[in-house]
Amino acid sequence: MKAPLFERITVIGLGLIGSSILRRVMQDKTLAHFVIGSDNNPAVCERVEALKIADEVYLDPVQAVANSDCVILCMPVGVMGEVAKKIIPAMKSGAILIDTGSTKESVIEAIQPYLRDDISFVPCHPMAGTEFSGPDAGFASLFENRWCLLTPCKSTTEDALEKITYFWQKMGAQTRNLPIKHHDKVCAIVSHLPHLLAFTICNTADHLADETRSEVLDYAASGFRDFTRIAASDPTMWRDVFLNNREAILEMLARFIEDTQAMARAIRWGDEDYIVNSIKNGRAIRQSLIDNKQVQ
Repeated sequence: MKAPLFERITVIGLGLIGSSILRRVMQDKTLAHFVIGSDNNPAVCERVEALKIADEVYLDPVQAVANSDCVILCMPVGVMGEVAKKIIPAMKSGAILIDTGSTKESVIEAIQPYLRDDISFVPCHPMAGTEFSGPDAGFASLFENRWCLLTPCKSTTEDALEKITYFWQKMGAQTRNLPIKHHDKVCAIVSHLPHLLAFTICNTADHLADETRSEVLDYAASGFRDFTRIAASDPTMWRDVFLNNREAILEMLARFIEDTQAMARAIRWGDEDYIVNSIKNGRAIRQSLIDNKQVQ
């Protein structure tokens, strides 16, 4: 029998992403012989044990990483540096460390000071998720036909990059390497800004006069409902994303405001051509997502 990619894998942070990784790896024994989970919430650890989606579960991340060949960080980006500081001294020589955060420059800067020369760090960002959180929210096919973006840094070896690229492809994802700053700018427009808008629109609706607010909730059409789905996402995670990718998000927000003002002028002055062209552009982008199988 062919040896698995890793003998032992440890996943730290057992929410939607972490528990989905556990499920997939437990199903595919070509990825790892032994699968370990860790979370700082005792109730989460108990639930993962009950779900039987890991071979062992630890509250202490230092215990969890001992003798693992690959360690995967799946917590909010704001605490990744703190966790890395704890676990890296306990990691075995030659092990690979990866993360799953949606901001890359801030995560790399937070983790880099604690890295050892014998540990390879491969920053990753699986572009997959739902509005749900916790270990029960995960599912093995979460990464199927989704993108996982890898942003190699100075602590990334070629061998580690090759292994982790193969790992994500076995998880069902398409992979691509991106420069660190470019990744953060791309994600600001395709992920971070849409979430910011969703939270803001729901907040605006919540602050309307009581009568209007009740009607908004009573008669919510599909457009508003779609925004509320996104707005149901984890607040701690998204607080950290906004604060750790602030420059790129603010740049994209400024461009969006300019385009919104242009649309407002077109509506005010009855510029039908501008309005129709804007709608057509939106339809074309939607169709491209369908063609690329990025819409379920």
